[in-house]
Amino acid sequence: MNQQSIPNKILSSPVQFGDLKLKNRFIQAPLTRLRSDLDTGLANNLMNIYYSQRASFGLQITETVMTHQMKGYFPYLINEQQSLQWRKIVDSVHQQGGLICLQISHGGRTNISSMGSPPVAPSPIKINGKNKFANNEIYEAPEELTIQEIKQIVKDFQQSAVLAKQSGFDAIQLHAANGFLVDQFLRESSNLRTDEYGGSIPNRCKFCLEIIDELISVFGNGRVSIRFSPVGRYNQMYDSNPLDLMKHLFIELEKRNLSFVELRRFGKFDLSAPVEEAYIHPELQIPNFFKTLRQYYSGNIVANDGINIKEAEILINDKIADAISFGKLSISNPDLPIRYDNDYEINNITDHNTFYSQGPQGYIDYPQYNKL
Repeated sequence: MNQQSIPNKILSSPVQFGDLKLKNRFIQAPLTRLRSDLDTGLANNLMNIYYSQRASFGLQITETVMTHQMKGYFPYLINEQQSLQWRKIVDSVHQQGGLICLQISHGGRTNISSMGSPPVAPSPIKINGKNKFANNEIYEAPEELTIQEIKQIVKDFQQSAVLAKQSGFDAIQLHAANGFLVDQFLRESSNLRTDEYGGSIPNRCKFCLEIIDELISVFGNGRVSIRFSPVGRYNQMYDSNPLDLMKHLFIELEKRNLSFVELRRFGKFDLSAPVEEAYIHPELQIPNFFKTLRQYYSGNIVANDGINIKEAEILINDKIADAISFGKLSISNPDLPIRYDNDYEINNITDHNTFYSQGPQGYIDYPQYNKL
């Protein structure tokens, strides 16, 4: 695609995502930042400032919020007090003219008992190494979930969705990527079950789709989305046939007519992760990642992972993606859509040391362009 043939400011055009009308194609990607209260998981004023600063994005997706207790500055949503705290953030974003979507997740085998929830998984396969979010504690061997426990976790997702609806969120997203519990059910490396939740691709997708149906029952299909990383290696994940896995998921999700599907391409986290020698390189598993997957899904697609502005414009112009979620650029440019509109300089420098630290530094102190 010739860059000159792309319409001017294509990323500033509005788009309809189910029941949501986005004012532009910029989406704030869901990013763990570890700024909530240490013991209660409560959202706070610092987080309110952070999200309010980025209300110019067409849609903001929150950091992942757990459906179970999780100490260590991770937010979780299991009670009314937590819902009320998120309500303050939602109201602030709405006052700035923004839309905000809650991402919910369960840690599964990534959990550490000392942080409030013991590790569980579809199969008792542990992650090798240490958890950097838990003072470098060694990962524990997870307990294999029973059918009854699986059904309860599905209900837990539904209850967190109810609380999210009470908080006023415009939409909800299921985190089915990056090696958390839903992803653990989807992929072979972590799911060796032989019952209705394991083995075949349809069986491995059952848990994911049951949760999606519960979220739809609360928010309506036009306000529900899901995030996948089918070739990602983060948290030691792998599947030998991710394309067939995605084909099946797309067939099922087409029936449900979701607001959008977010697809995370592999990135630095994946290429630096330890893998088995027999594993195929992510890029070779699904070549031309976004273009290939676009062929199998007619709904709205959000592309994610290391995408710069020029690539974003090409993806939108070629109708390979309908919007782009920006991670690092949303950290260093709280007003990224405004900078794009006005041809202001875009800041490509982020401080990695403050990604997961606590406090305002590297969180709310990246300036807007008009305040430089």
